[in-house]
Amino acid sequence: MIPFDRADLLNILYQSEVKLTPRVFIKKIRSKLKVSSSDAKKIIKHLITEQELCYHQLYGSTYIEQSFLKPVRVTNHFILSPPGFKKSDKGRTLIIEPGISFGSGQHPTTKLCLEAIDLCLYKKKMIERPDDHLCADVGTGSGVLALALVTAGLGSCRGYEIDPVSVHEARKNVTANGLEQQVDIIEDYMPESCATYAVICANLRYPTLKSLSELITTGLVPGGVAILSGLRDWEKKDLIDCYTKKGMTPVWDRDEKHWSAVMLVKGAS
Repeated sequence: MIPFDRADLLNILYQSEVKLTPRVFIKKIRSKLKVSSSDAKKIIKHLITEQELCYHQLYGSTYIEQSFLKPVRVTNHFILSPPGFKKSDKGRTLIIEPGISFGSGQHPTTKLCLEAIDLCLYKKKMIERPDDHLCADVGTGSGVLALALVTAGLGSCRGYEIDPVSVHEARKNVTANGLEQQVDIIEDYMPESCATYAVICANLRYPTLKSLSELITTGLVPGGVAILSGLRDWEKKDLIDCYTKKGMTPVWDRDEKHWSAVMLVKGAS
């Protein structure tokens, strides 16, 4: 087999804004490496054998995706892993059952939220005495962000979710990580509260993030951090303006594949 850079080829998938069929992926490999279709197919077969890639059936079509059959490093500190693998000593391993609520962890909104948590709690240490504080994950899905928050040092987290299938999967993931005493998955909307949470994560679509602005802002303690994702890059400015008017200060934002995440800090009361 001809030599190739694995990371470069995987980036073809990560940087694509749409799912790639095998035929399209072969064409992209041919173009990048200047190889024949036969060699491109051999490379794909090799990556599938090595469990880097897999075939995914959706609505009668077949796509190539990153496999979640082995651990995946998503940020400097967070590694996502299916059950059955030894935890890494080079990062925080979060055990996640593959399911409806979670794929490989490579969706831009998941990665961006984990990058923001990494920045907030590891690099910048924006929360003093984090183990004394409560946090929330609104629309928790698989529970991955709630798990990341407490693994990164926050004392406890409430994960709010209204979809019963996601609630079931999130609770399984909490148990798989041995965090039942720190993470509470609640099948409900987040209730109104006043200065309760040090960090609130919400990976939701733009209209929902905007409608929750008052709930999220009032729910944070002074100096608390909101990590918001699930919006498109052209929606970011309007969302930041909405939260800024409620006393929040943007301190970080990032875009990937036209998805965006923002981090804001609540001013002193």
